[in-house]
Amino acid sequence: MPQKKTVFLETHNINNRATGLGTFNYELIKGLEQLSFENLELHLNSGDPDLLKSEFGDKFIYHKYWTINRYKIFRSFNKFDLWHSVNQNSKLEPRKTTNYLLTIHDVNFVEEISKDMNHKRNQLFIEKLKRATAITYISEFAKKQTHDYFDVPKIPEYIIHNGNPISTVLDTSDFTTNIPLDKPFFYTIGDFIERKNFAAIVNMMKHIKDYNLIISGNDTKTYGAVIKKLIEDNGLKNQVFLTGRVSDKAKQFYMKNCTAFLFPSIREGFGLPPIEAMSFGKPVFLSDKTSLPEIGGDAANYWTHFDPEYMKDVVFEGLHNHESNKFENEMLIKQRAATFDWKIAAAAYLKVYNDILF
Repeated sequence: MPQKKTVFLETHNINNRATGLGTFNYELIKGLEQLSFENLELHLNSGDPDLLKSEFGDKFIYHKYWTINRYKIFRSFNKFDLWHSVNQNSKLEPRKTTNYLLTIHDVNFVEEISKDMNHKRNQLFIEKLKRATAITYISEFAKKQTHDYFDVPKIPEYIIHNGNPISTVLDTSDFTTNIPLDKPFFYTIGDFIERKNFAAIVNMMKHIKDYNLIISGNDTKTYGAVIKKLIEDNGLKNQVFLTGRVSDKAKQFYMKNCTAFLFPSIREGFGLPPIEAMSFGKPVFLSDKTSLPEIGGDAANYWTHFDPEYMKDVVFEGLHNHESNKFENEMLIKQRAATFDWKIAAAAYLKVYNDILF
């Protein structure tokens, strides 16, 4: 029997499941666990490898991630047949030359940090591009954005859409919350960073009286303070509520029970939360920026700009259209969400591994 080829997945971001990258790492591993790959030996990287092993058993080989491994002289001495850098931001690289697969979620850092190609952040990414044997992108937009800013080498490139993180619908009947639920509510969830554009929907709520807005995510960040001040300054403390980080059960409760899901983000390489909400048949309202139209397709509603009264009009027109044929619309929304499947995505990554190695 020929010796198995070794693949190292640089998955240390799995330590923070509250972020998009953490979710990506976990869901990719979970998708791979459901598949057969007898010709490959997959190695995972994590700050808590015992936790992964307790869930996935002997399907993978586990490595302990240490922050010090990011520095060149402390990189691993192990030689793998393929190194998969599962996101473009990882500072951990192989010590020895090997096949290298780079997954690109976005290159927002060019627009948010510096467009100077000599900037350290851009130089680190350029080094990854030069090292790459092949590239996968999580959306057509991510590919276009990368080509817009960088000289991409002429190597195989693949588009592999993310799957829907909600693979199991939880029983939320016993969930309790301190957030008042006396009014119908809109919901959103995401990292509290400026590109998520939560300020736009808070400002919209100044023009809406009969609904509440609930926002979940790590609101202890700097942008969280901005949003809290905006809520207070506009007298919305009894109408706009921040939950902080939430469990999967809490997230599903809010998605199941919201009137609509709002996602005004101005920069997304993909955008997982809208798919999660769509899996419950909820009308979603997205900005028309970057990758979001690619994800929502014809099943979503879009804002083209962020004037508060205009945003309110789009929401209520969309809700009216949704309610006019609710059953059929819910089915179309759920069907759209079902096209994003982590098992399918994981199978596509396995095919890329095999394309490179065999």
